[in-house]
Amino acid sequence: MRYAIGLDFGTESGRALLVDLAAGAEIATAIHEYANGVIDRRLPAPHDDVVLEPDWALQDPDDYIAALRATVPGLLRETGVDPADVIGIGVDFTSCTMLPTTADGTPLSRIPELRGEPHALVKLWKHHAAQPEADRINAAAMARDEPWLPRYGGRTSSEWFFAKALQVLDEAPGVYRAADRLIEGADWLVWQLTGLETRNSCTAGYKALWSKADGFPDAAFFGSLDPEFAAVVDDKMSRDVRSIGERASELTAEAAAWTGLRPGTPVAMGNVDAHVSVPATGVTEPGTMVAVMGTSTCHMALSSHLALAEGMAGVVEDGIIPGFFGYEAGQAAVGDIFAWFVRQAAPTEVHERARRTNRTAHEVLQEEAARLRPGESGLLALDWWNGNRSILVDAELSGVLVGATLATGPADIYRALLEATAFGARTIIESLEASGVPVERIVACGGLAERNALLLQLSADITGREFTVAASTQTAALGAAMYGAVAAGSDAGGYDSISDAAATMVRPAVRTYRPDPSAEAVYDALHAEYMALHDHFGRGGNDVMRRLRALRAGAS
Repeated sequence: MRYAIGLDFGTESGRALLVDLAAGAEIATAIHEYANGVIDRRLPAPHDDVVLEPDWALQDPDDYIAALRATVPGLLRETGVDPADVIGIGVDFTSCTMLPTTADGTPLSRIPELRGEPHALVKLWKHHAAQPEADRINAAAMARDEPWLPRYGGRTSSEWFFAKALQVLDEAPGVYRAADRLIEGADWLVWQLTGLETRNSCTAGYKALWSKADGFPDAAFFGSLDPEFAAVVDDKMSRDVRSIGERASELTAEAAAWTGLRPGTPVAMGNVDAHVSVPATGVTEPGTMVAVMGTSTCHMALSSHLALAEGMAGVVEDGIIPGFFGYEAGQAAVGDIFAWFVRQAAPTEVHERARRTNRTAHEVLQEEAARLRPGESGLLALDWWNGNRSILVDAELSGVLVGATLATGPADIYRALLEATAFGARTIIESLEASGVPVERIVACGGLAERNALLLQLSADITGREFTVAASTQTAALGAAMYGAVAAGSDAGGYDSISDAAATMVRPAVRTYRPDPSAEAVYDALHAEYMALHDHFGRGGNDVMRRLRALRAGAS
């Protein structure tokens, strides 16, 4: 038998998945929680006197190596699989997750004199403190009429590579100058495995403004932001960008010792967790959107042609599946919103009922919310608790709840928040379709797709499209393993393309949610009201959200 391993580095943990290449069976999974988790309040000891400002989200790269060293040997011990039978490794990461390193790949956070400097650590995908830099990038790009800007829906995000890099230069120029390389987490991990620095086309395209046709923006654009930033690509990055699906290199002896695998095992180019999930759901052609539903949601779609849709997080040729233009959009908070409500606002009686019935508070609220008819709560919400990723691309926007009365209960609010995320998804779908990108059905994967049946049904009702749930509970890790099999190739027992891998390794969907025709009229009316709020607060009708943020900043 032949196997591949998918390494999936997420927000809170890293995991490894061992997959049987003949049938796609997921043999075993090992998960390692990061010791330092998400660093968003203060730095880890002994530098815990360093307090972070709002909207920071950092990580320690040593947590990634610890996860690698714990999970892969754990899989081999648990299963007894011969390392010689593991023919390929794939890596995916949350993105944009960026870190500064020396020329040999050593993270600056390991250098003693920089250990207490926040900018020396990893900037996680949800680090939003670079919004001022994103605003400068957008203003300069619009003023210069940069040709690449329409590929990103007209705005770049604070979550992306160059906003984070420019923030380092603005706030810690010494760290910027000490960094020989600025690199995505996925590419850095592949570097640690292979000893070779590579840059993958997925993160470069979606998060660093690169295109297959034109490369990166020119130095004059970067220099317009700051003269020292003009050479950021040539001095801190690389113009050698390689396609997902390619073999990056092979496992070094050092990395083999960490993992228990054989030196020389093929390693695939790095990839993004959401994007690598697409082939793991079986989607390799246009017409079907993949929604990776978790703390946030990423929406991916394919097209045979280039279209410029408002508010897309990017369109990249060969960015998701080679041979197609891949479109990414997303919602910056989905599961995080529901978790916030349960943690901060659900009354004690909900938690007590959950304990009495051996359920979670989410399950209690879902049961009660499911009894409500469309429109019965009298509430409408905007799903911007962590800003708007698509289609407004503005991290400074915040949540709204309209229609509350003294009769409003927790299940009413919970349902309104579920509906809000579905309205946000519908807005993204309609933007894509208005630009000629078909979205006929949706395949959902991720933790929310597996656990929250009410959300899936509401999403089907509100979007008017069928939602199916992918069979794998580890789609990102499975997709990474599939690309590991492609890196190995058919001669070694793998596959020669990701489409070939998907045809054999992906199992049928496990559940289907179909739209309820009786809900259509009410949800069409509610979506129209959602869009009125969306445009009023998001397109300059009332900038109260930004003014509130300014007042908060002044009071802190």
